[in-house]
Amino acid sequence: MSVSNGSVHPVDAPPLQTEAANVPRVRMKDVQGMPGTVGGSFLRFAQFVFAVVALCVMATTSDFPSVTAFCYLVAAAGLQSLWSLSLGILDVYALLVGRCLQNSQVVSLFAVGDGVTSTLMFAAACASAGITVLIGNDLGVCSQNHCLEFETATAMAFLSWFCALPSFLLNFWSLASR
Repeated sequence: MSVSNGSVHPVDAPPLQTEAANVPRVRMKDVQGMPGTVGGSFLRFAQFVFAVVALCVMATTSDFPSVTAFCYLVAAAGLQSLWSLSLGILDVYALLVGRCLQNSQVVSLFAVGDGVTSTLMFAAACASAGITVLIGNDLGVCSQNHCLEFETATAMAFLSWFCALPSFLLNFWSLASR
């Protein structure tokens, strides 16, 4: 029978700790733009403002209900403004009280919510941009429609999405790095 013999290998003593080794490790949990930071509050405020402007400009036109894409933009802007306002209030509260919003359950909720609302806002902005180009350039009936209002609301929707995207990416990155 062929059996291997156990061997003992000597282990060196661990190196002595120096001053640099005693410094505690720092996690990058307070990256500006994440929940509970000043940058995050600014992004939420910008999302809210652009979504509300898109909603108000589109809702003040008389013929937006006749086009499904414009109705979708109004619905997506309303959802984005409510989501951004509620999380903006939560961010300001966390800053004032000094709480950290880096709990994995909270960050996962933020990441999913930001992903859903930013995707809806981007889809609504793209659909509205397509209809606006159709009305303005292809059909040439801007004199009968509110092309300037449609273009303004679409641009504000894209700006709201542009501010929502960093929030989603930072939350998703924070969730994935745990």
